[in-house]
Amino acid sequence: MTEVLTNVKQNNTISRRNFLHLSAGMAAAVFASPALMKTANAAVISGERNISLYNIHTGEILKTVYWQDGHYIPEAMAQINHILRDRRNGEIEKMDKHLIDMLAELHHKVDGKQAFQVISGYRSPATNTSLRKASSKGGVAKKSLHMRGMAIDIRLPKVQLERLRKVASQMRRGGVGYYPRDGFIHVDVGRVRYWGQKV
Repeated sequence: MTEVLTNVKQNNTISRRNFLHLSAGMAAAVFASPALMKTANAAVISGERNISLYNIHTGEILKTVYWQDGHYIPEAMAQINHILRDRRNGEIEKMDKHLIDMLAELHHKVDGKQAFQVISGYRSPATNTSLRKASSKGGVAKKSLHMRGMAIDIRLPKVQLERLRKVASQMRRGGVGYYPRDGFIHVDVGRVRYWGQKV
């Protein structure tokens, strides 16, 4: 298992153990044939789940295997909860595991190469109320699933936002909101529904 949590603003370093894991992985990727790579990718998908997140507000980056051999890894889930905390007051909430699974699958389906850029993860009730008052167009739901750790606002570098929205919608895991003017999509694991910002 490889877990890396860094803050790009503080320029933290990767541990020796993680470096060795990463080096071995890169070496294997360089010398593996396409057939072997396909088999290896299938094994990774079935045997473990990983997630890559970049919090655009704090500068933190997390790349971790969070599920392995049929179990969620507590330490990795705690790191996910931390990076997706309410940035305005530091409150941390347990993020819904189904949301993290959905993100991991979405990343795979669009063949993402970089980390999801996180615009908003968990929101405390106080933050949600404050944002509702500041929103002139009612863009913040009173009972937002962000407050329950069931929603996230994201974008993915080198993947068109429209494609990200389309694939997320086809997965039918919950709600998908499309905000092209603001440059992100909202995904949640509530009931299946779709909405969009007028371009």
